Amino acid sequence: MTFKEKVKSLLDTALDERPSLFLTDFSVSDAGKIIVTLDGDNGVTLQDCIDVSRAIEHNLDREEHDFALEVASAGATSPLKDKRQYKKNVGRTLKVKTATETIEAQLTGANDDFIVLEWKAREPKQIGKGKETVKKRAEIPYADIIEAVVVIIF
Repeated sequence: MTFKEKVKSLLDTALDERPSLFLTDFSVSDAGKIIVTLDGDNGVTLQDCIDVSRAIEHNLDREEHDFALEVASAGATSPLKDKRQYKKNVGRTLKVKTATETIEAQLTGANDDFIVLEWKAREPKQIGKGKETVKKRAEIPYADIIEAVVVIIF
């Protein structure tokens, strides 16, 4: 078993014990730097990061392989990577980039296949001059999403 496989196995065990947490990013460099990024259905606490860090670190031997370990939560402005992240952010505003367009809208739904965005836009009236406000809705499959981030509104 390689060092990376051993770390991943320890990480999987730690996450199995904490079902509300999930992995969004994991890497092990050739120099032995381990980076683990977590998210959770109810957010990630400092204690969650400490617990996962200890579950990994206490089961590795520095004599055998020197390493540096970093366990952190996904940042507020980090791109969404996992379907569970979309589901926990329903009701928030997202900026979603696809191959053909970029949409900033409210996430009103997310299932295993696609997300639903809704927003209001000003468009020319069908009859007469001027513009009118229309409600728009888009169902975007996960496969079409290049990048999606939560828009922080103060």
